[in-house]
Amino acid sequence: MTSLLKKVRELEIISKRLTNHLFTGEYHTAFKGKGMSFKEVREYQPGDDIRFIEWNVSARMGHTYSKLFEEERELSVYLLIDVSASSLFGTFRQTKRDLITEIGAVLAFSAISNNDKAGLIFFSDKVEKFIPAKGGRDHVLYMVRELLTFQPHSASTDIVKAIRFLNNITRHKSIVFIMSDFADAGYKDVLRVTARRHDVVGIQVYDKRDRELPRIGLIQVRDAETGKTVWLDTNDTYTRFQYNKQFHQIIDDAKLTFRNAGADLLQIATGEDYVKVLQQFFIRRA
Repeated sequence: MTSLLKKVRELEIISKRLTNHLFTGEYHTAFKGKGMSFKEVREYQPGDDIRFIEWNVSARMGHTYSKLFEEERELSVYLLIDVSASSLFGTFRQTKRDLITEIGAVLAFSAISNNDKAGLIFFSDKVEKFIPAKGGRDHVLYMVRELLTFQPHSASTDIVKAIRFLNNITRHKSIVFIMSDFADAGYKDVLRVTARRHDVVGIQVYDKRDRELPRIGLIQVRDAETGKTVWLDTNDTYTRFQYNKQFHQIIDDAKLTFRNAGADLLQIATGEDYVKVLQQFFIRRA
C-alpha cells in the first residue's frame, strides 16, 4: 500500500509539473469549449468588433461600450484505456501499460487544471470499468490509482464495444483519448461516427519488439490475448520479414482509419519521450 501511494504521488508530481510548466495554455487552446458566453461590458477600445457594441448601454452612458465574451469550457475528457493482455508487453524501460498510465495521468491533471472534467473507461473485449467524468484533485488521484492497479477479467480486445459504450453514456461533445496498441480491426465505422460528435484523439503505443524480432534462434512465443503458442525461427529472413510486415500493417491501418474518420492519431513507443510528442501535438492543434 505504501509503494502504491508513493507511485500515485510520483505521477501527481510529474503530471502537475508538466501541466504547469510545459502545457500551460497549450492544452486549453488545443481543445475548444462549447462556445462563448457573455462576461461583461466595457468602454469601446480600438480594435473591438463593432458587431459587439452594446447600443443600449452606450446610449444611456453617452459613450460607446462593447460586450466582452469568454469561452465556455465545461468539457469532459474521457480516457478509453486498453487493458487487454497485449498492453502488458514491453522490453524497453517500460511496458505499454506503464506508458499509457503515465500519459493518462498527465492528460487527467491537464484536464482538471483547465476546469474540465475527467473520466475513465477501461476496456478489453468488453467494458471492464467505468469512472464517470468529474473534476477535482481527489477524483483524478482515484483515476491514477485505478490506472496503476486495475486488473482486467479478459485478455482480448474489442475497441468497438468501448466506443459504443462511450456514445451511450454521453451525448455532449467531449474530448476522447483512446489509448491502445490498436491490434484490432473493424472499428473504422464506429470511430467515424464518434469523431463527428466528439473530439477524438488516438494514442497508439507500441514496443520496439513489436516491430522487429531479435536474432536469438528458435523460440516459442505465446499470443497474450488468444493463448495460442507457435515456434518461430528468429534467424529466418522470411519469418523476420513477415513479423515486421504485420507490425507495419497495424500501424498503417490505424493511421488510415483515424485520418478517414477526421480524428488525430499519435504513435508513441515505449521508452520514447512522450512529453515532447504531446507538447508538439498541443502546439500544432493550437
